[in-house]
Amino acid sequence: MDLVVNATGLARWDGRDLRCALGRSGINAAKREGDGATPAGRFAMRFVLYRPDREAPPVTGLPRRPMARDDGWCDAPADSAYNRMIRLPYPASAETLWRSDGRYDLLVPLGYNDVNVVPGDGSAIFLHLAAPGYAPTAGCIALARDDLLAVLAGADASSQVIVK
Repeated sequence: MDLVVNATGLARWDGRDLRCALGRSGINAAKREGDGATPAGRFAMRFVLYRPDREAPPVTGLPRRPMARDDGWCDAPADSAYNRMIRLPYPASAETLWRSDGRYDLLVPLGYNDVNVVPGDGSAIFLHLAAPGYAPTAGCIALARDDLLAVLAGADASSQVIVK
């Protein structure tokens, strides 16, 4: 089953409309690092990370694992680990996944720019928990906790996020 996301901040899953937050710059087919846009396209749901001190292992057909305090994601285009999960501290620029604000308590890396990585085309595109009021993201797609749990419960290795 696929999660279909449109520019109005609505996602469709299993016949239901779900509110979502998108990047502060909207949707862009020509995504670049740091532009604040959510990339347009079709992206696999790779796996689920969950913060074990705040969330039980979610029910899902996706691979899942507990997040560790030193988990990070490299966002430095010139680094060989660009758009890859890394361990912190890391010598290049990297995003901390273990956050105090709860946004990444449930986190699904999406298959954007991760097979044949193009430096500068964007990194760390995730499906994660929405901020209060569905504040814009830096380029990710964010859902309410119950909605994300529902998506995860129906997701498997063939599930994709389609952004149009």
